[in-house]
Amino acid sequence: MMKYVVLSLMVIFSVSCGGNKNPNFLELEEEDIAAKELLQGIWLDDETESPLMRVEGDTIYYADSQSAPITFKVMRDTLYTYGNDTAYYKIDKQAEHIFWFHSITDNIVKLHKSEDPNDSLSFVRREVVIPTYTEVTKRDSVVTYNGTRYRAYVYINPTKIRVVKTTYSEDGISMDNVYYDNVMHICVYEGKKSLFASDVTKQMFAQVVPADFLSQAILSDTEFVKVDRNGFHYQAVLAIPESSVYSIAEIEVGFDGKLTITSTK
Repeated sequence: MMKYVVLSLMVIFSVSCGGNKNPNFLELEEEDIAAKELLQGIWLDDETESPLMRVEGDTIYYADSQSAPITFKVMRDTLYTYGNDTAYYKIDKQAEHIFWFHSITDNIVKLHKSEDPNDSLSFVRREVVIPTYTEVTKRDSVVTYNGTRYRAYVYINPTKIRVVKTTYSEDGISMDNVYYDNVMHICVYEGKKSLFASDVTKQMFAQVVPADFLSQAILSDTEFVKVDRNGFHYQAVLAIPESSVYSIAEIEVGFDGKLTITSTK
């Protein structure tokens, strides 16, 4: 069985799979164009006077620079957002300069429309991500088996592959945070002879970790463990960014050059 930090995983998935999902039949509802037009502009929190979101067309941009834009609709008296998860928020009050709604945690979020052009600076899109590595990292392990010397390499390569993780603000607003995934390169040499060389991506672990977990996780680390009669053994860690939720899987490279991925026992 794979090793999970179960409590944190339950918290993340219980919230994301909770009651604020949009049933398929609601897609048939007619969009309230007038309510959508009233939402256009920048909205400030009533208590803090801080910008929370900017609405432009059918897209919501959050002031949190790491949150990805999401699309939305207003149907009847409900705001629906379509990001990594679909969520809905009951609208309590809406006018030209007022917007109150119930969050996922049943808090009433009270906003008013900004009249200060400088508030737009809070929504300048910046590529703020938190990768595990910021540059290529090389690990070189020299091992001996049956009198033969081998070198087992791991290269950890940061990429521009986006991984979207759903998070929730203190007020219970669903946001999509963006991170970068890593690609691992594993190679094994006997002297100058290459026995194996291949990239390893997180998609290769689809058979040993749940799909919901994999979609929000990054391939955060890989280390060489040992060599034995079956081949060269590596341990890979897949983790959900900024959480204690992770899974460990085993990678085996046989002397015949065959790669096998299994869950940890």
